[in-house]
Amino acid sequence: MTGLPTTAPRSSLSRSRKAAMVVQLLLRDGGDLPLSDLPEAAQARLTRELGALNLIDRETLHSVAREFATELADVALTAPGSVEAALKSLDGRISSSTVARLREEAAGTSGRDPWAIVLDLSAEEMIPITEGESPEVAAILLSKLPTAKAAELLGLVPGEVARRIAYAMSRTTTIRADAIGRIGTGLAQQYCGAALPAFAETAESRIGAILNSSPASTRDQVLEGLMAEDRSFGEGVRKAIFTFADIPARLAALDVPKILRDIDQADLVRALGAAAGTGGALAAAADHLLDNMSTRMADNLREEMGEVGTIKQSEAEAAQTAVVSAIRAAVDAGTITLIVEEDEAA
Repeated sequence: MTGLPTTAPRSSLSRSRKAAMVVQLLLRDGGDLPLSDLPEAAQARLTRELGALNLIDRETLHSVAREFATELADVALTAPGSVEAALKSLDGRISSSTVARLREEAAGTSGRDPWAIVLDLSAEEMIPITEGESPEVAAILLSKLPTAKAAELLGLVPGEVARRIAYAMSRTTTIRADAIGRIGTGLAQQYCGAALPAFAETAESRIGAILNSSPASTRDQVLEGLMAEDRSFGEGVRKAIFTFADIPARLAALDVPKILRDIDQADLVRALGAAAGTGGALAAAADHLLDNMSTRMADNLREEMGEVGTIKQSEAEAAQTAVVSAIRAAVDAGTITLIVEEDEAA
């Protein structure tokens, strides 16, 4: 068959050329290969190798196929092969914070395609991208998705948003490949690596904790302003606040001795003395503490309260804050549990 192209000796064939031969053989025999799972660079290289294939003699093809089969038989263990695949195999076995940190690291690693991480999100998980990013970015995301998943995502967003994204498709045709890569990196870091809430506590709990340690005048002014601005949020903050006056309703009688050992004696005397002299809710808080400690300790404190004299308001507030802080510390340590208003109502 003079004049026909000949195949190079098997020993001189590159691994990518051999891979192309095996793929062509499997495709010819009707094999369904998930080639789209390969990295884009590998897909492109494989396509070029397939395009470069010419006539292959039977001996060379059989030799390459036998080599492939031998290597496959020698494989005793297959590893995940990527950080994302490893994370999937460890799903439920490592903490969500570790998953988030590893995904963020993987997205920033040179040579790693961040789009693979982004496109692995479910359609529901991609909704924040359509809400937080420009229509052009959302349009690029849809363009990278398989058609069925893109249609699913588009059906989950409001009609006006879907219309803007669809129109933005017309403005994405001239975007450079490197810009799309940077967009993928940004999305992976923003929506995959940092998928966990920024704060463990709610906003109400965080501002409530700050107001707990604030002077009463500041606390009352801020809370009043919050109630006027957003009553629902203000109520949440109010429930998160724990002040000296809340002690009778929130601190169980049996827990009183547990928190006293962590309060400086001088602070306790000033806090109780000032509260008793003020009357009202503060005096009730002082009585709650005194009535639920040992009789000897209560008598000693009452004696010192009578000797302390006039207490400045700033000193009184500081002492009462010290008592509240000790209670809060005991709650955080798990030593005691505060009574919740809803429980009380029940």
